[in-house]
Amino acid sequence: MLDTIELHTSAQQLDSGTLAEHVFRLIQAAIVKGEIAPGSKISEPELARTYGISRGPLREAIHRLEGQKLLVRVPHVGARVVSLSHAELIELYEIRESLEGMACRLAAERMSDGEIDDLRRVLSTHERDEAFQAGVGYYQQEGDFDFHYRIIQGSGNRTLAKLLCDELYQLVRMYRIQFSTTPNRPHQAFAEHHRILDAIAERDGELAELLMRRHIAASKRNVERHFKDVLEQTPHKRGNA
Repeated sequence: MLDTIELHTSAQQLDSGTLAEHVFRLIQAAIVKGEIAPGSKISEPELARTYGISRGPLREAIHRLEGQKLLVRVPHVGARVVSLSHAELIELYEIRESLEGMACRLAAERMSDGEIDDLRRVLSTHERDEAFQAGVGYYQQEGDFDFHYRIIQGSGNRTLAKLLCDELYQLVRMYRIQFSTTPNRPHQAFAEHHRILDAIAERDGELAELLMRRHIAASKRNVERHFKDVLEQTPHKRGNA
């Protein structure tokens, strides 16, 4: 389930601060990619054995993951991987629709020509991705390789960037990855990204904001269809005859 990456050896070579960062990144990636399933209980003894580390650095990593909303602390149970309800997930998409729309408008006003050229290169990288070419997923690297991340950074609004690229970023990525494999959605999303980029390049902030809001609203509808399908496939309990 988890990639240990020879951490027993690494533990002897890294100081506690560096080791905590390393373990934090590994567990974060496992959660975001779904290798540790939503709702899973986090066992500190098991993770300590898996990574060959002491409980101190592990607890530091867990505390940081709680700060990123990837883990939640449940009374009398301990830490679990977050599993948003339908209503909570829709609320998250509503926040994204509003704030990323604003970020897109600001990016159209503030991004340099060089930054826009870089954004085009990001989309070219996405287009060459094998999973995208096969129509089974969208390129999901984080940070500077993430179209949404680059636009938010390009907005020049530090408060907006802190919220969307720090506090909520990995939680959003977790669900973007989960729903990116929906049939036809990868190519639809790519086309939407191109239209957004064209509006930014034209310095049309109003259109860029509108297109980003529509893009995220389309993703939200995808989520709603998923929950509807799950509900329809769940057998209804019958009462006593």
